[in-house]
Amino acid sequence: MKKVGLDATDIRILSAVQQHGQLSKTKLAELVNLSSTPCWARLDKLKAAGYIRGYHADLALDQIVDFTEVIVTVSLTHHRKADFDRFEAAIKALDEVTECIATGGGMDYVMKTATPSLAAFQALMETLLSADVEIDRYMTYIATRQVKSSQPNLAKLTANAGK
Repeated sequence: MKKVGLDATDIRILSAVQQHGQLSKTKLAELVNLSSTPCWARLDKLKAAGYIRGYHADLALDQIVDFTEVIVTVSLTHHRKADFDRFEAAIKALDEVTECIATGGGMDYVMKTATPSLAAFQALMETLLSADVEIDRYMTYIATRQVKSSQPNLAKLTANAGK
């Protein structure tokens, strides 16, 4: 569903920022086909409304350090709100967990972890298993190579919204 107050120009601005990160006034205005001052005013409004959470560098981590990436699916023993809250609070405190999504279906969570080694990953899992988060079962998948990593295409996501 399209969010109230976002028009095609806002979507173009958000798409440009998503794809290129921080841009100069001139470059952003050029990419979205709008003059600099109104473009920058719109960007400020989008930031103030919370549509832009921040700017990040996409690091080539594999060129910087050897690391082990593991995908982990997790099912909790119980499914009460307090159980989910406790697990999520524990996960948020772990730097090694780089992504975690709650899912419906057979597993409750899918996590992506990055550790210096497989032994460090195992230590991470032992820490989680000994914590009071009631993990019933988990499955691990060693990532062997990254095939694709990208953000969703905002223009495509919003193209049919509200129709």
